[in-house]
Formats: sequence, structure tokens, C-alpha cells
Amino acid sequence: MNRRAFLTTAAALPLAARPEPGTQEPRTQEPATSLPATSLPDMFPMQAPAMVREMVVVSHGNAKRVRELVEAHPALARAAIDWGFGDWEDALGAASHTGNREIADYLISRGARPTIFSAAMLGQLDAVKAFIAATPGAQRIGGPHSISLLSHAKAGGAAAAAVYEYLERLGDAGGPPNEPLSDADKAALAGAYVFGTGPMDRFDVTIDKGAVMIQRPGMPYARALFHLGDRAFFPAGAAAVRIRFAGTVLTVHDPDPVVTATKRS
Repeated sequence: MNRRAFLTTAAALPLAARPEPGTQEPRTQEPATSLPATSLPDMFPMQAPAMVREMVVVSHGNAKRVRELVEAHPALARAAIDWGFGDWEDALGAASHTGNREIADYLISRGARPTIFSAAMLGQLDAVKAFIAATPGAQRIGGPHSISLLSHAKAGGAAAAAVYEYLERLGDAGGPPNEPLSDADKAALAGAYVFGTGPMDRFDVTIDKGAVMIQRPGMPYARALFHLGDRAFFPAGAAAVRIRFAGTVLTVHDPDPVVTATKRS
């Protein structure tokens, strides 16, 4: 190729593709930038379970930490976790049943979804009445951990007194059924119920301040059991689940049988 032909061809090429003087082939164009390798958790884009759990826990009373978490990750204002057996609790639910108006107001301002439980605690009588008018019987629905609507209004204190009085007049907005059980019968239920050979293959049944509790290793907290009669219970926050005791045998139904365990101690 003569000099005139070379210059004509080179001028027609993009700058990065023009041949070096004395060469016949254009250079290969390199990427302008090269992104660094990134390591992501396997569960991404779901948020980290430990962070979600912390958000719900601190929403019971730690306003400073709530703000720090939500400022860093705004979607955590709607964080929810299953504490066991389907006992779902979200951040606003935690603030509502503990009567923490500051946290509840902040979470709602950041996108948390108001509920009849938050309305009851915040003293929003018209909203509570509207919920119940639209869904008759809504006052009987249990909140997180089966905490009643009436208890949420009580947690709201003086600001929610009108809601409490209204719900009390309805007569059925109180706690879940819990048939009496003697101390001796409760003590007889306590022990480790084993269903396999692994270290987590058991349920530990204990008595705490008169309440029958159940916990599997690895669960963050023991769950309270509400007695329905004849040694049949449901765990807090999971009214459709049944835990039945017969002699030394414990069965979990959800609602079909899930597991059978035998008492070893």
C-alpha cells in the first residue's frame, strides 16, 4: 500500500482502530474500563436474615438503632420475620404491641404498612372502627405472638384509651383461648422430645412463669403454647398449628401431621 492509500484508509478508521505507523492491521480495541470482580452473598438480592432479624428486634424499643438501620436500608421499615411455626412479626407490629409510638410513627413515615394493630395502639379510633366495619370480626384476629387487639390498645396508653374502651365493649377483642391446666399436668409435659439422631432433632418443652413453652435447637426464642383442651395446644402466633401430647409422644400438625417425637427426659 502506498503512502497516499494508507493515509486515506487510516483517516476513515475510528481513532482507537487506526493502525500504528508501519503496520498493516488495525489494533484490537480494548474496553474503556474493567469492572473489579465482585463477590455477592448467595442469597442476594434478598436482604441478609441477620439484618432483618435485628430490625424487627430493635423495633420493640430501640429507636436510635431503628433509624440507623432504616437510613442505611430504607426497605427495612417493612422488615418481617417468622419466629417459628409461622409466627410472623414485622417491625411495625413489634412497635405496636410494645406501645412504642415514636418508632411506629417513624416506620410509617418511612413506608411501613399501617394495620389495625398499629391503629389501635396509636389511638386511631375511626380507623379501627372502619377496619371492623369492613371486615366484621377483625377484632378477634390475633397479632404477632397472638397478642390481642385489645392488648395493643392498652399498650397505647392514654392516647389510645378511647380505642380500648370501644374494643372492650365489643367483648371479643381479648386474648386467645387458653384452657386451664394444673401445675402438675404442666410439669408432666416438660422434657426433651426426640424425633431423630441429629443434635437439632428434638423439641424442648419447658415451663416458664406458668406458661408451657416449646423450642427447637436453633430457634431464637421459645414459643408459648396456648391450651385448647385435652393436651392440645397451638403455638403463639400460629393458630392453625396443633401440638398434641399423648403420654410420652408429641406430634406437630400444620395442619397435617408433620413430625412425631418421643420424650427421652
